[in-house]
Amino acid sequence: MFQKVHLRLTLLCTGITAVIMIIMSLCYLYVSESGLHRNQFQAFRNDINTISTNLEHQTVISMEWLSKMEAQGNYLFFVLDNGTPFLFNQLNNPDENAMRERLLAESRDAFLNQSDTETSVQTSNPDNVFSDLTHSEYEFISPSMGTRYFAGNITMGNEGSLLEIIVLSSLLNLENQIQEQRLRFLMIDMAAVVLLGIFSWFFTGWLLKPIIDNQKKQALFIASASHELRTPLSVILSAAECCKTAPPERRENFLKTITLEGMRVSSLVSDMLTLSQSDTHRFTVQKKPVELDTLLMNSYEAFVPLAQDKSISLSVELPEDALPPCNADPERISQVISILLHNAVSYTPNHGRIALSLTMHRDKFRISVTDNGIGISDEDKKKIFDRFYRAEKSRSAKEHFGLGLSIAYEIVKAHGGSITVTDAKDGGSCFTVVL
Repeated sequence: MFQKVHLRLTLLCTGITAVIMIIMSLCYLYVSESGLHRNQFQAFRNDINTISTNLEHQTVISMEWLSKMEAQGNYLFFVLDNGTPFLFNQLNNPDENAMRERLLAESRDAFLNQSDTETSVQTSNPDNVFSDLTHSEYEFISPSMGTRYFAGNITMGNEGSLLEIIVLSSLLNLENQIQEQRLRFLMIDMAAVVLLGIFSWFFTGWLLKPIIDNQKKQALFIASASHELRTPLSVILSAAECCKTAPPERRENFLKTITLEGMRVSSLVSDMLTLSQSDTHRFTVQKKPVELDTLLMNSYEAFVPLAQDKSISLSVELPEDALPPCNADPERISQVISILLHNAVSYTPNHGRIALSLTMHRDKFRISVTDNGIGISDEDKKKIFDRFYRAEKSRSAKEHFGLGLSIAYEIVKAHGGSITVTDAKDGGSCFTVVL
């Protein structure tokens, strides 16, 4: 399931980002290409204006001048005197001559049909050779060649004669430049999409990791809870079945067994509900000023009889000076102390020692429960606060489900504190709660 979600999130993230990137690239290309086209057309207009100014003061238009102008600007010049082409237009090879004739005819047709030409009129003065001079610039596409051109039409009149010069500039170089720019952007966008896909795969995987881990923990929690519930329920069902045929003097033992196992199930369900509240963020603590030394004394007195049953020495150490109140939930903190003391009594052999202490340093309260029991290995220390985790062999007592330390951890975390476990100096373990 998560693999499909991972793949779909990757495709979604990559797709959305790629679409945005492509749209931005197309917008940039549109602006860039429009600017290139506009700048080149403006440069062509400036050249036509310069040519018109030069022609205005010339009495003779030589073929040498026309050839030089064509070579300098990569232009094609067509000169017509009263509609008749100059011999300049007939000096090329036949194929090129035919091409120029087609271009001339197409440019004149385009000029006559063009509605958005740029026209400039230069008024004459006494020193001008020509009495009237106008020039127009426009763009057209050659039907025969499929090439776009800028065209300039210069018209000059003098004493009843009309001289017309048509200048053509091919846009092939501009179109090649635009195509190269588009190809570069296409390659960049393709490479970016691949990189986005790789990044999205790892990024979405990183986002899904906590969800996957939580789902695994939930599955493990359900499996462990089912396993823990199966044993007492089996005992209850067996004892109930035996009650049907057992003699009256033995029914009391079976009923006692049912009661004890029922209490175990109730305790397990209560612990599971506590952890469930923590998972759904409904685990609340009612903080108020609390005298921690009083809580420790109450817990100590509650566990003295249990410790005496195993001949365990249980001691409590409190500061001589009065401590300020701690802002905490007294019931929850008492629950944590009870869990730690219950574990210590359970896993400390007979005639062992357990010490409960409270200290304060730099506005931090430290509650410690130290025993000289069997201790906890370094490998188990890493998992001791996991749910349903119990160390092997002797730390797997039947009355423990492996949820107590998990509950203690959640309570301390809800208080903004920390709980750790270390090895005691004379063997055993030392659990420390910092608030």
